[in-house]
Amino acid sequence: MVEFKVVVNDTKNGKSHQVQVSGHHANSLIGKKIGDEVDGIFISLPGYKLQITGGTDKDGFTMRADLSGMGRRRILLSDSKGFNPKEHGMRKKKSIRGNTVSQDIVQINMKVTKFSSRPIDSLIKASDKSELDSDEEIKEEKPKDVPKQEKMEEKQEDKKVESKGEQE
Repeated sequence: MVEFKVVVNDTKNGKSHQVQVSGHHANSLIGKKIGDEVDGIFISLPGYKLQITGGTDKDGFTMRADLSGMGRRRILLSDSKGFNPKEHGMRKKKSIRGNTVSQDIVQINMKVTKFSSRPIDSLIKASDKSELDSDEEIKEEKPKDVPKQEKMEEKQEDKKVESKGEQE
């Protein structure tokens, strides 16, 4: 089953929000390319339009917009995304992921192009709360075991009594 971490950049506020996407919503993102616009309903943001700006695969290799396909390739890079040279004119062969979203992608970066009337914060918090309610029961913390503490105190008292007996 495909699962993505989608990082949504709110261009108005300058904040980024991370959203977990799985199931049929994640399957609908497969095959999309960097620069494509996606409806926000796939990421639990109804009314928003989002543009794919990049991402990384399971091994941490970045996606590049100018490299077509889903696969990973080794290309010769100069100063660009995926390689920052230490000297002017330095080039290096590096592995880079193509511009198409596949099952190997773990993180997808997106930016908001069209906003809705509802703020992103409230939509994401509402979706997180509903996932918690449906997936897991909220567990209450159990109070610490009081008899264990009493036993520890008794042992310490016994040690004090023994040490006094040895001194006499």
